[in-house]
Amino acid sequence: MSKSLARVEAALRAAGLDADIREMGDTRTAVDAAAAVGCEVDQIAKSIIFRGEDSGHVVLFLTAGGNRVDADKATALAGQPLGKADAGLIRAETGFAIGGVAPVGHLTQIAAFIDPRLLQFGTVWAAGGTPRHVFAIAPDDLVRVSGAQAADFTR
Repeated sequence: MSKSLARVEAALRAAGLDADIREMGDTRTAVDAAAAVGCEVDQIAKSIIFRGEDSGHVVLFLTAGGNRVDADKATALAGQPLGKADAGLIRAETGFAIGGVAPVGHLTQIAAFIDPRLLQFGTVWAAGGTPRHVFAIAPDDLVRVSGAQAADFTR
């Protein structure tokens, strides 16, 4: 088991949650991931990471699979201009590689926001710390363990 996957599993267990982590094949999109686990595309919680231009730290937006982040709304929520986060910054602050950024188990505490669309489901699926793993979680538990604030930031 990779260190990243183990960190996600440990974070879920520490929060009192059973870790239903699944390995998938080659899934590059939310549509692919939804097909692999057998759910609606909006049940895929995409981890979209930006760099806060003032703080220099990452900001996480957990977005329903069919939605896209609106840059102006996200900037207003973050309270600072947002830019592209490079792979090195993402790895340094979250501990994960691009394509496998989980909403839990980060190396540092990061600001996080969650798309209200995700809260409409009984179960959502999020990256498990690698590009090949996802885990199932109730949206309320995802909010609790990620510290994400529900907010409108999508187009």
